[in-house]
Amino acid sequence: GATLKALRTRNECTGKAGCVGFCLGGKLAYLTAARQDVDVAVSFYGVGIESYLAEAGNISCPLQMHFAALDQHVPEAAVAAISGQFDGQDNVEIYTYPNVDHAFYNHRRTSVYDRPASMMAHSRTIAALHKVMGPHFNLEALWDEHLKYEFATRDTADTLATMVSEPYVNHVPVMTGGTGVAELERFYANHFIPQMPKDTHLVPISRTVGADRVVDEMIFCFTHDEEIDWMLPGIPPTGKKVEIPLIAVVNFRGGKLYHEHIYWDQASVLVQIGKLDPTGLPITGVETANKVKDKSLPSNTLMARWAESAPKVET
Repeated sequence: GATLKALRTRNECTGKAGCVGFCLGGKLAYLTAARQDVDVAVSFYGVGIESYLAEAGNISCPLQMHFAALDQHVPEAAVAAISGQFDGQDNVEIYTYPNVDHAFYNHRRTSVYDRPASMMAHSRTIAALHKVMGPHFNLEALWDEHLKYEFATRDTADTLATMVSEPYVNHVPVMTGGTGVAELERFYANHFIPQMPKDTHLVPISRTVGADRVVDEMIFCFTHDEEIDWMLPGIPPTGKKVEIPLIAVVNFRGGKLYHEHIYWDQASVLVQIGKLDPTGLPITGVETANKVKDKSLPSNTLMARWAESAPKVET
């Protein structure tokens, strides 16, 4: 309580204060929510919370709790008791992460650290804190600015200026991109921005904006009139036109872009440039992009057995 009071008097504080705790600190975060006037509390694998459920009725602030399915310090029965206590309570969120152990969020504990689970928990924590305390960033505008520097003005320095000091980019199908400013500057300046076909354009399909990320669904269109290191490394220009569905999952830290995971169907690209024969394979070319744009186009064309399940027409 004294700490909260002291925090709220500081110039850096806008008036609201939250707490996040881990292990024993996770229990303390829960108790802070029950006993103090904290604005939001987040508990990671709090040990012993089940012994203090009598105080649950005192909690009125948003409370978020994260548990590990394999955690012997907070066993399944304890998580069940906690979950049962708060069942149906709108201000309390409880998440359990499968196949991870106690301290899965601690990157220094290499024996138990689990990056996928920690990334999910981190995003949920940021969402809880931002919702109550702010700040509120216009992630759409930040992402659009980044895209402008990549595809319109094609400026490496401006592109990097939209990112944190240690960003990373992963074009998942071919694992191109980089980690850190030096590697990304080399990548953008030599292998990405100058190797973007001149007629490259994006057709937006959908955009989902979360607390710390944007998920962009689009059709990526270009003519393969130059070698494209970042997508088709080592393949000379074919002059073929390509249209593919592409998903960008973009994570932010504060008001800067932290990382990009970019996904597309590489088989569809290779079919469209004539480097992969789709005969006998469950793959297609431009049809994948066309189907995303037009839901009325036929489904299941690759399923030879689709006809077998057709309803029988009685005569």
